[in-house]
Amino acid sequence: MIIRKVKKGDLSQILDIYNQGIQDRIATLEVDPKDQEYIQTWYENHQGRYIAIVAENYQSEITGWACISAYNARKAYYGVGEISVYIHKDFRGQKIGQKLLKELEIQAINNKFHKLVLFTFPFNVLGQGLYHKMGYREVGVFKNQGIIDGHFVDVMAMEKLIN
Repeated sequence: MIIRKVKKGDLSQILDIYNQGIQDRIATLEVDPKDQEYIQTWYENHQGRYIAIVAENYQSEITGWACISAYNARKAYYGVGEISVYIHKDFRGQKIGQKLLKELEIQAINNKFHKLVLFTFPFNVLGQGLYHKMGYREVGVFKNQGIIDGHFVDVMAMEKLIN
């Protein structure tokens, strides 16, 4: 497996994986599938300090992706990045998320981040297991933070200091 920076040619596979996460209803508050225009904008927003990486297997399939996005535009939050990790449904549970997170943390340090944060659903046990194993801690739960399919859902905040 290779962990590398996202290339433009990866976008269709990344989009498919993201739409799986939307469809599964376990990884994001997004409910509507995303399109090529969306993923192109996402790609453009992850071309510098805010980076996106992929896990690619030896058959050249993208098995997962991760990124660091802006947490908040205020200058005081310059060192805080918000992360996302998505794994293709056929490759979950194979330690791909661990490899992606390790590389994200290296990239974060290289890009002057001191802290990474993420938001997950309290019922996403597989995701939480990954984050706990990688040293993230629970900060708290936002009750009724969003609505999916007509129902309120809670969102858990997690963080890791990386400096």
